[in-house]
Amino acid sequence: MERRSVVAEVRDAFRTELDSGQQSALISWMAFTTVFGGVRGVTHAIKAGKGPFRNLSVGGEHLHHYMWGIGMLAGVGAIAVRGTEELRRHPGTAVAYGAALALIVDEFALLLDLKDVYWAKQGRISVDLAVSGSSLAGTYFAALPVIRKVSRRMRGL
Repeated sequence: MERRSVVAEVRDAFRTELDSGQQSALISWMAFTTVFGGVRGVTHAIKAGKGPFRNLSVGGEHLHHYMWGIGMLAGVGAIAVRGTEELRRHPGTAVAYGAALALIVDEFALLLDLKDVYWAKQGRISVDLAVSGSSLAGTYFAALPVIRKVSRRMRGL
């Protein structure tokens, strides 16, 4: 049996072990996890005044990133309602959905009009850990059929 790269094995398992709905779910979880982690990093850098990142404001009003998430989610909804099946199952739609949810979830307390405890250390650590753990677990379980197939192939079974 020829040895293929791990990337080739993952690509093959993704295509053969997951139906189109499972593929979309996995892509969405991966996008959610990646965007949520990236947003956390960027917001911490902004708060610390490090790096090239700054808050975006228009007319003196801060534009929170949940706003972009809501806009993206509206676009995904339009695709779900009016798009073709090919467009609904397109990887870009799954990425937009996962990314939009990450942007919204990261600032969910602001949407509920709760006290602005966004930067309170105790609150942020627990929320960051909970959402990060959930997103990693969701990605893992969505990818489990792919992981199992790649593992079997790499062991030569």
